[in-house]
Amino acid sequence: MINIPATFRISLRALRANKMRSGLTMLGIIIGVAAVIIMLAVGSGASRRISQQIASMGSNLIIVVPGSSTAGGLRMGAGTRSTLTLGDAEAIARECTAVADVAPMHNGTAQVVYGNQNWATGIEGSSPGILNVRDWTLAAGRPFTDQDVRSATKVCLLGRTVADNLFGSADPLGQIIRIKKIPFVVIGVLAPKGQSMMGQDQDDTVIVPITTAQRKIFGTRLPGMVRHIVVKARSADEMATAEAQITELLRERHRLTPREENDFTVRNLTQIMQAAEQSTRIMALLLAAIASVSLLVGGIGIMNIMLVSVTERTREIGIRMAVGAKTWDIRLQFIIEALTLSLIGGVIGIVLGVTGAKLLSILAGWSTVISVPSVLLAFGFSGLVGLFFGFYPAYKASQLNPIDALHYE
Repeated sequence: MINIPATFRISLRALRANKMRSGLTMLGIIIGVAAVIIMLAVGSGASRRISQQIASMGSNLIIVVPGSSTAGGLRMGAGTRSTLTLGDAEAIARECTAVADVAPMHNGTAQVVYGNQNWATGIEGSSPGILNVRDWTLAAGRPFTDQDVRSATKVCLLGRTVADNLFGSADPLGQIIRIKKIPFVVIGVLAPKGQSMMGQDQDDTVIVPITTAQRKIFGTRLPGMVRHIVVKARSADEMATAEAQITELLRERHRLTPREENDFTVRNLTQIMQAAEQSTRIMALLLAAIASVSLLVGGIGIMNIMLVSVTERTREIGIRMAVGAKTWDIRLQFIIEALTLSLIGGVIGIVLGVTGAKLLSILAGWSTVISVPSVLLAFGFSGLVGLFFGFYPAYKASQLNPIDALHYE
């Protein structure tokens, strides 16, 4: 019967006898495990950041933009025609059963002034549904109402960035700001959202009733025209249904014949954002795969050292066999040595990997996420590498002829 504790002690004694060589052998495993943990942490951090940015834009989003125009034989890009109206948005909200809410948009940029402070920012004219569509909450104050839209009331909601630049630490609620010299009463401050996927500051905005934007700030080429319409589907499963319903309804409203192309474009923003998130996951796995190559290099180093160790200890192996050691005793001894090297290297690599990921987060400002599964994966892989690359030297040692081994010099 194999005496595992005794075999384990013999293996550790052999490793302690060559501390420098054992340390250098573990170096490849240490670097490999640390690299895998750091790369997975960086990839997971990037994925989480993108997920947060996706969530900040809103869920189950569909955007409808006007079609393209043609001038002198040149076809312009989408959005160059005035084909969408407030009536289209109201019809979508009323008739499309897969739609939860709708926010028509009429936006632009303007200088906003309060006292002796001013700030250039984006002005978004929309309906009260914009808060639900964008999953946006108010940090203070109240939203504007449908009555404000009908009356083109001069009220506004400030993004956090605008509020900070105009008012600093003062309370903006109830104060009057000027947009293109037109006075607006601040009735609410939006909760912070942070950057979008494109790096745009979502808090650098002012939201006003869409009719106010149309009639008093930007004007329109056609009555009721809107720049685009943002739609929130009832659920992710109903996105395709909502797209089909919107397309059918707008074609009917715009009196398009079956042979005519759409004079609008329906885009599923969720699919675009999910594709970006999936790309980040793939990049994280690719980085981890590249880092794991160093684990394989470390495994080859273990195999080389173990083969050298078998050669150096041939006489010792012969003596052990002569006094009754079985084939599996010899094989297990060298497998345990290889596993010990890789697992100790794995533990040191985990410490260095976690430390390195935290230092990257602190010094470089990168978002890193250290997960238990990634640590266990790296540690388990290091053990498998030791077992795989340690088996051949162990097998070779167990197959030595005792008589030849005793005569080996």
